[in-house]
Amino acid sequence: MILTRKNIKNGDELSILGFGCMRFPTTKGGSIDEKRSIALMRDAVDKGINYFDTAYFYNNGRSESLLGEALQGGYRRKVKIATKLPPFMVGNLDAAKKIFKTQLSKLQTDYIDYYLLHMLSDKAGFDRMERIGIIKWMEELKRNGVINNIGFSFHGSRADFEELIKAYPWDFCQIQYNYLDENKQATKSGLQLAHSLGIPVIVMEPLRGGKLVNNLPAEVIKEFKSYAPDRSPAEWGLRWIWNHPEVTVILSGMSDEEQLAENVRIAQDAHAGSLTYKELEIFERVKAILQEKTKVPCTGCAYCMPCPAGVDIPGCFAAYNDKYLLADKRYRFKYLQTLGVMSKRPAFASQCIECGKCEQHCPQNIQIRQELKRVKKEFEPAGFKLVVSLARKFMRVK
Repeated sequence: MILTRKNIKNGDELSILGFGCMRFPTTKGGSIDEKRSIALMRDAVDKGINYFDTAYFYNNGRSESLLGEALQGGYRRKVKIATKLPPFMVGNLDAAKKIFKTQLSKLQTDYIDYYLLHMLSDKAGFDRMERIGIIKWMEELKRNGVINNIGFSFHGSRADFEELIKAYPWDFCQIQYNYLDENKQATKSGLQLAHSLGIPVIVMEPLRGGKLVNNLPAEVIKEFKSYAPDRSPAEWGLRWIWNHPEVTVILSGMSDEEQLAENVRIAQDAHAGSLTYKELEIFERVKAILQEKTKVPCTGCAYCMPCPAGVDIPGCFAAYNDKYLLADKRYRFKYLQTLGVMSKRPAFASQCIECGKCEQHCPQNIQIRQELKRVKKEFEPAGFKLVVSLARKFMRVK
């Protein structure tokens, strides 16, 4: 049976493997195979998965409806539903209420177990939610048993995460975390901070949408197979995250029966602290290989921070490196997402004023000013500022 971990805040026994409802099985034509998706989710419940994560706009709004259909026939009482309110679609309290009413209808339920503010990027975003009455309204829903836990999902910088996690007595949070992102976004220190505050952490993108399975360099695959020839890169990646006692649930977007079967098998014995010394050594060698292949040898130590001009230097280099290391086709979108298009304080490479303060503290002796110019050239083409302006207006960021 799938292992569980106790929610340190409310005592819920949650399966360490959660079902991320964004990557469903598809037909040959590329549309969602609804019948197969529903069967897959029910099979997941039967196999012990009791945490399902969806969102208002996943799959063009179909995700919540499919999950709601899958949980009919007695399945709803066996699971915890997590879904999200998109702040950028909420200009006032009435808009939030309308969205929430729609979500309950789609999910065919009268309560939500875990309700998140979707892609909350900094405290300024939280302050806006508080200012227009969203937080008080969510607290009222919680008192009335309509939602049971209030949380947020996060894509942004470590500094913003640390400020945000301390801004409110959250019931839980959701971050991107994997062995490649140990020093990116919320980072390991953010994970540990949340845990020290008694806030459960749900992990998303454990395999970077499959890129830590399908886009790894041959040298990394060879290193993994040298120790366990039959263990897949997916299993290595998941076991690394579950080795962390601070992680409560890993969300996996399982899009076929084979992925579900493999992940369930792994989740049956992936205890915190179970990786051996030799396995941890493998990960150190893998990370060293990946580091050697990066364009900029930044380790994410953040000794260069804070930047007087507000540039997230490690974040800029992480985006730049990922484009080439993992052949990520969505690199510009992720640069926008994680470097401030949704934050009050943008942190793009173009903000560099070339003061040189950062270079005085870099233990890798990186020519930071020169490298930031390369990042700017790569990620901020003509029209970038207009795109940022329009995106921030759409996302209601001031």
